[in-house]
Amino acid sequence: MDTTSTENGSGVGVLDKAAIVLSALEAGPATLAQLVQSTGLARPTAHRLAVALEYHHLVTRDMQGRFVLGPRLGELAAAAGEDRLLAAAGPVLAALRDHTGESAQLYRRQGDHRICVAAAERPIGLRDSVPVGATLTMKAGSAAQILLAWEEPDRLHRGLLGARFTATQLSAVRRRGWAQSIGEREPGVGSLSAPVRSSNGRVVAALSISGPIERLTRQPGRLHATSVMSSANHLTEMLRRAGG
Repeated sequence: MDTTSTENGSGVGVLDKAAIVLSALEAGPATLAQLVQSTGLARPTAHRLAVALEYHHLVTRDMQGRFVLGPRLGELAAAAGEDRLLAAAGPVLAALRDHTGESAQLYRRQGDHRICVAAAERPIGLRDSVPVGATLTMKAGSAAQILLAWEEPDRLHRGLLGARFTATQLSAVRRRGWAQSIGEREPGVGSLSAPVRSSNGRVVAALSISGPIERLTRQPGRLHATSVMSSANHLTEMLRRAGG
Protein backbone atom coordinates (compact mmCIF):
# COMPACT_ATOMS: atom_id res chain seq x y z
CA MET A 1 0.00 0.00 0.00
CA ASP A 2 1.33 3.45 -0.90
CA THR A 3 2.05 5.60 2.12
CA THR A 4 2.58 8.89 0.28
CA SER A 5 -0.23 11.27 1.14
CA THR A 6 -1.72 13.81 -1.24
CA GLU A 7 -0.68 16.49 1.28
CA ASN A 8 2.99 15.65 0.93
CA GLY A 9 3.14 14.54 -2.69
CA SER A 10 1.28 14.17 -5.96
CA GLY A 11 -0.65 11.11 -4.81
CA VAL A 12 1.39 8.90 -7.16
CA GLY A 13 3.85 7.46 -4.68
CA VAL A 14 6.34 5.87 -7.09
CA LEU A 15 6.60 9.10 -9.09
CA ASP A 16 7.13 11.15 -5.94
CA LYS A 17 9.90 8.79 -4.82
CA ALA A 18 11.56 8.91 -8.24
CA ALA A 19 11.52 12.71 -8.00
CA ILE A 20 13.16 12.48 -4.57
CA VAL A 21 15.97 10.36 -6.08
CA LEU A 22 16.51 12.85 -8.91
CA SER A 23 16.51 15.77 -6.48
CA ALA A 24 19.09 14.02 -4.31
CA LEU A 25 21.36 13.49 -7.32
CA GLU A 26 21.15 17.19 -8.14
CA ALA A 27 23.75 17.65 -5.39
CA GLY A 28 26.21 15.40 -7.24
CA PRO A 29 27.23 11.73 -7.62
CA ALA A 30 26.01 9.32 -4.95
CA THR A 31 26.62 5.70 -4.04
CA LEU A 32 23.57 3.61 -3.18
CA ALA A 33 24.35 4.04 0.53
CA GLN A 34 24.55 7.82 0.12
CA LEU A 35 21.32 7.80 -1.86
CA VAL A 36 19.57 5.88 0.90
CA GLN A 37 20.87 8.34 3.49
CA SER A 38 19.91 11.48 1.55
CA THR A 39 16.45 10.31 0.44
CA GLY A 40 15.31 8.39 3.52
CA LEU A 41 14.10 5.61 1.24
CA ALA A 42 14.57 1.95 2.06
CA ARG A 43 17.66 0.49 0.38
CA PRO A 44 15.71 -1.90 -1.92
CA THR A 45 13.38 0.93 -2.94
CA ALA A 46 16.21 3.37 -3.65
CA HIS A 47 18.06 0.74 -5.68
CA ARG A 48 14.97 -0.27 -7.67
CA LEU A 49 14.13 3.34 -8.52
CA ALA A 50 17.70 4.30 -9.43
CA VAL A 51 18.05 1.30 -11.75
CA ALA A 52 14.67 2.02 -13.35
CA LEU A 53 15.65 5.66 -13.90
CA GLU A 54 18.95 4.45 -15.35
CA TYR A 55 17.04 2.30 -17.85
CA HIS A 56 15.32 5.45 -19.11
CA HIS A 57 18.63 7.42 -19.18
CA LEU A 58 17.35 9.80 -16.49
CA VAL A 59 20.13 8.47 -14.27
CA THR A 60 23.49 7.02 -15.28
CA ARG A 61 26.74 5.93 -13.57
CA ASP A 62 30.08 7.67 -13.42
CA MET A 63 33.50 6.01 -13.71
CA GLN A 64 33.35 5.03 -10.01
CA GLY A 65 29.93 3.39 -10.44
CA ARG A 66 28.12 6.15 -8.53
CA PHE A 67 24.67 7.28 -9.62
CA VAL A 68 24.53 10.65 -11.41
CA LEU A 69 21.88 12.56 -13.32
CA GLY A 70 21.53 11.11 -16.81
CA PRO A 71 21.75 12.56 -20.33
CA ARG A 72 18.03 12.29 -21.02
CA LEU A 73 17.40 15.20 -18.65
CA GLY A 74 19.60 17.43 -20.78
CA GLU A 75 17.85 16.25 -23.94
CA LEU A 76 14.46 17.05 -22.45
CA ALA A 77 15.70 20.48 -21.39
CA ALA A 78 16.98 21.08 -24.92
CA ALA A 79 13.61 20.00 -26.33
CA ALA A 80 11.93 22.62 -24.14
CA GLY A 81 13.85 25.24 -26.11
CA GLU A 82 13.20 23.60 -29.46
CA ASP A 83 10.64 26.19 -30.56
CA ARG A 84 13.31 28.91 -30.40
CA LEU A 85 15.74 26.70 -32.26
CA LEU A 86 13.27 25.76 -34.99
CA ALA A 87 12.05 29.33 -35.42
CA ALA A 88 15.63 30.44 -36.05
CA ALA A 89 16.61 27.41 -38.12
CA GLY A 90 14.33 27.84 -41.14
CA PRO A 91 15.98 30.90 -42.71
CA VAL A 92 19.47 29.67 -41.80
CA LEU A 93 18.90 26.30 -43.47
CA ALA A 94 17.45 27.92 -46.58
CA ALA A 95 20.42 30.29 -46.87
CA LEU A 96 22.89 27.42 -46.38
CA ARG A 97 21.13 25.35 -49.05
CA ASP A 98 21.19 28.25 -51.50
CA HIS A 99 24.85 28.99 -50.82
CA THR A 100 26.12 25.40 -51.08
CA GLY A 101 23.60 24.02 -53.55
CA GLU A 102 22.99 21.01 -51.27
CA SER A 103 20.12 19.94 -49.03
CA ALA A 104 20.47 21.20 -45.46
CA GLN A 105 19.19 19.59 -42.25
CA LEU A 106 19.09 20.16 -38.51
CA TYR A 107 19.34 17.12 -36.22
CA ARG A 108 18.75 16.67 -32.51
CA ARG A 109 19.67 13.62 -30.47
CA GLN A 110 16.90 11.59 -28.91
CA GLY A 111 18.19 8.64 -26.93
CA ASP A 112 20.06 6.28 -29.24
CA HIS A 113 18.86 8.00 -32.42
CA ARG A 114 18.93 11.40 -34.08
CA ILE A 115 15.86 13.15 -35.41
CA CYS A 116 15.68 15.53 -38.36
CA VAL A 117 13.79 18.47 -36.85
CA ALA A 118 14.14 20.90 -39.78
CA ALA A 119 15.26 20.72 -43.41
CA ALA A 120 15.66 22.75 -46.59
CA GLU A 121 15.88 20.52 -49.64
CA ARG A 122 17.67 21.22 -52.87
CA PRO A 123 14.73 21.92 -55.23
CA ILE A 124 15.99 20.19 -58.38
CA GLY A 125 18.53 17.63 -59.51
CA LEU A 126 20.11 14.75 -57.63
CA ARG A 127 19.79 15.31 -53.89
CA ASP A 128 19.78 13.59 -50.51
CA SER A 129 16.25 13.93 -49.15
CA VAL A 130 15.78 13.61 -45.39
CA PRO A 131 12.18 14.44 -44.36
CA VAL A 132 11.44 16.30 -41.15
CA GLY A 133 10.71 13.75 -38.43
CA ALA A 134 12.98 11.09 -39.92
CA THR A 135 14.77 8.94 -37.31
CA LEU A 136 18.36 8.13 -38.22
CA THR A 137 21.16 6.16 -36.62
CA MET A 138 23.69 7.54 -34.17
CA LYS A 139 26.24 5.03 -35.48
CA ALA A 140 26.97 6.67 -38.84
CA GLY A 141 26.99 10.07 -40.54
CA SER A 142 28.60 13.41 -39.83
CA ALA A 143 25.65 14.65 -37.73
CA ALA A 144 25.97 11.59 -35.46
CA GLN A 145 29.67 12.38 -35.05
CA ILE A 146 28.84 15.95 -33.99
CA LEU A 147 26.12 14.89 -31.55
CA LEU A 148 28.47 12.36 -29.92
CA ALA A 149 31.87 14.08 -30.05
CA TRP A 150 31.36 16.39 -27.03
CA GLU A 151 29.52 13.88 -24.83
CA GLU A 152 30.78 12.77 -21.43
CA PRO A 153 33.48 10.06 -21.69
CA ASP A 154 31.22 7.20 -20.55
CA ARG A 155 28.48 8.01 -23.01
CA LEU A 156 30.97 8.69 -25.79
CA HIS A 157 32.53 5.26 -25.26
CA ARG A 158 29.13 3.55 -25.39
CA GLY A 159 28.21 5.50 -28.51
CA LEU A 160 31.31 4.27 -30.33
CA LEU A 161 30.31 0.61 -29.94
CA GLY A 162 29.36 -0.56 -33.43
CA ALA A 163 29.85 2.91 -34.94
CA ARG A 164 31.21 3.51 -38.45
CA PHE A 165 33.58 6.15 -37.03
CA THR A 166 36.31 5.97 -34.39
CA ALA A 167 37.46 7.80 -31.26
CA THR A 168 40.35 9.22 -33.29
CA GLN A 169 37.90 10.70 -35.81
CA LEU A 170 35.85 12.26 -33.01
CA SER A 171 39.00 13.77 -31.54
CA ALA A 172 39.65 15.41 -34.92
CA VAL A 173 36.03 16.63 -34.98
CA ARG A 174 36.47 18.35 -31.61
CA ARG A 175 39.74 19.92 -32.74
CA ARG A 176 38.50 21.40 -36.04
CA GLY A 177 34.84 21.98 -35.13
CA TRP A 178 33.19 20.06 -37.98
CA ALA A 179 32.62 16.48 -39.19
CA GLN A 180 32.34 14.87 -42.59
CA SER A 181 31.21 11.45 -43.77
CA ILE A 182 31.53 9.64 -47.07
CA GLY A 183 29.03 6.83 -47.62
CA GLU A 184 28.76 6.12 -43.87
CA ARG A 185 24.97 6.31 -43.64
CA GLU A 186 24.11 5.57 -47.26
CA PRO A 187 26.30 4.53 -50.21
CA GLY A 188 27.06 7.38 -52.59
CA VAL A 189 26.01 10.08 -50.12
CA GLY A 190 28.35 12.50 -48.37
CA SER A 191 27.62 14.97 -45.60
CA LEU A 192 29.19 17.73 -43.56
CA SER A 193 28.04 18.91 -40.11
CA ALA A 194 28.86 21.43 -37.38
CA PRO A 195 27.56 21.86 -33.82
CA VAL A 196 24.83 24.22 -32.66
CA ARG A 197 25.23 25.13 -28.99
CA SER A 198 22.91 26.45 -26.31
CA SER A 199 23.69 29.54 -24.26
CA ASN A 200 25.62 27.37 -21.75
CA GLY A 201 27.84 25.91 -24.49
CA ARG A 202 26.21 22.47 -24.66
CA VAL A 203 25.82 20.90 -28.12
CA VAL A 204 22.06 20.74 -28.70
CA ALA A 205 21.91 20.09 -32.45
CA ALA A 206 23.93 19.34 -35.57
CA LEU A 207 23.57 21.50 -38.67
CA SER A 208 24.30 19.52 -41.83
CA ILE A 209 24.40 19.51 -45.58
CA SER A 210 24.22 16.29 -47.58
CA GLY A 211 24.31 15.26 -51.18
CA PRO A 212 25.88 12.93 -53.75
CA ILE A 213 29.60 12.31 -53.45
CA GLU A 214 29.90 13.30 -57.11
CA ARG A 215 29.25 16.91 -56.09
CA LEU A 216 30.51 16.97 -52.51
CA THR A 217 33.65 14.99 -53.44
CA ARG A 218 35.40 12.76 -50.93
CA GLN A 219 36.54 15.84 -48.98
CA PRO A 220 33.33 17.88 -48.47
CA GLY A 221 35.03 19.83 -45.69
CA ARG A 222 37.38 21.45 -48.19
CA LEU A 223 34.41 22.77 -50.13
CA HIS A 224 31.91 23.80 -47.49
CA ALA A 225 33.31 23.64 -43.92
CA THR A 226 33.48 27.42 -43.63
CA SER A 227 29.87 27.86 -44.76
CA VAL A 228 28.44 25.11 -42.53
CA MET A 229 30.38 26.30 -39.47
CA SER A 230 29.34 29.89 -40.09
CA SER A 231 25.66 28.89 -40.30
CA ALA A 232 25.91 26.75 -37.16
CA ASN A 233 27.62 29.60 -35.29
CA HIS A 234 24.88 31.95 -36.46
CA LEU A 235 22.24 29.64 -34.99
CA THR A 236 24.26 29.37 -31.77
CA GLU A 237 24.42 33.15 -31.48
CA MET A 238 20.68 33.45 -32.07
CA LEU A 239 20.03 30.91 -29.30
CA ARG A 240 22.44 32.76 -27.00
CA ARG A 241 20.63 36.04 -27.54
CA ALA A 242 17.31 34.31 -26.89
CA GLY A 243 18.68 32.67 -23.74
CA GLY A 244 18.12 29.19 -25.22
